[in-house]
Amino acid sequence: MPGLVDAHTHPVWAGDRGEEIGRRLAGESYAAIAAEGGGILATVQATRTASDLELAGATGKRLARMLASGTTTVEAKSGYGLTVDEEIRALRLLESLSPTRVPRIVPTLLAAHEIPPEFAQNREEWVRLIVEEILPRVVHEKLARFCDVFCDEGAFSVEESRTILSAARRLGLKLRIHADELALTGGARLAAELGAASADHLLCIGDAEIAALAESHTVAVLAPGTAWWLRRRPAPARRLIEAGVAVAIASDSNPGTCFTESLASVAPHACLDAGMTTEEALTAATLNAAASLDLAGEVGTLEVGKRADVILLDAPDDRHLVYHWGVNLVESVIRDGRLIEEFRS
Repeated sequence: MPGLVDAHTHPVWAGDRGEEIGRRLAGESYAAIAAEGGGILATVQATRTASDLELAGATGKRLARMLASGTTTVEAKSGYGLTVDEEIRALRLLESLSPTRVPRIVPTLLAAHEIPPEFAQNREEWVRLIVEEILPRVVHEKLARFCDVFCDEGAFSVEESRTILSAARRLGLKLRIHADELALTGGARLAAELGAASADHLLCIGDAEIAALAESHTVAVLAPGTAWWLRRRPAPARRLIEAGVAVAIASDSNPGTCFTESLASVAPHACLDAGMTTEEALTAATLNAAASLDLAGEVGTLEVGKRADVILLDAPDDRHLVYHWGVNLVESVIRDGRLIEEFRS
């Protein structure tokens, strides 16, 4: 079948937040954990203090696991450095990784992931730094294809997001938005307004926002593994599909709310939690995900003229990626027509 395309991941980070799962299961909220130094900012602190060698090793290992799990193209975000130099370091690191050991990388700047602690009382200055310093450097060095913003309750407002994304678009970057995950705050409408390539998460999206996406070319990138892990109602995949919105699914691989490198592992949640058919989920993890990265003409299906990204499964057919869950069925990975690795004899 075609190599999987993971259109939303956060692989560049250091540290360990394993102790948070016990606190979450005991009933503590993310907000309470974050207030005591956990959450995204705990990963930010660990990432900032990691050496280049440590950070590259950890990131490369995660991306290699993605490849072994059948992902041949991956969107990879910065966002755990949250200083000018650290965000640049994350993107340079992605550029430096050996192309024979990791999936094809589509880099995304996510400096607007969280307000850094240094700017908690002066968030306007962080927005200014993104617009006036980080974005021009990223574009000058050709370090990213996309700019993303976490536009949601407790993160960046619609107006802050519009400021950052409009600046990114003027500089030639394409746009993605974390939208309406925690509350209905206007992120999906902004994605449609700005012509973003994707609006991601969408747990709280409403009918009017679905209609706006349906009138645009924006792909809805859902993260069903994250909704399951957070015990949240999943994004309304059926309503999006029936409205005519192209729907992709992604792993949202990250250290806090979906620590997995396997896109295939979230496909059952797309079906059993969000109501997608197996065919819809497989299309969402291949062609539609490629479309959200503006790569539908290159990857996502097995067709003459496209890149020969192929995975061979130890299964009767591709539906077993949903049916035979919890194990890695990938026997071999071929990228650009070349055998990258065989994982079983």
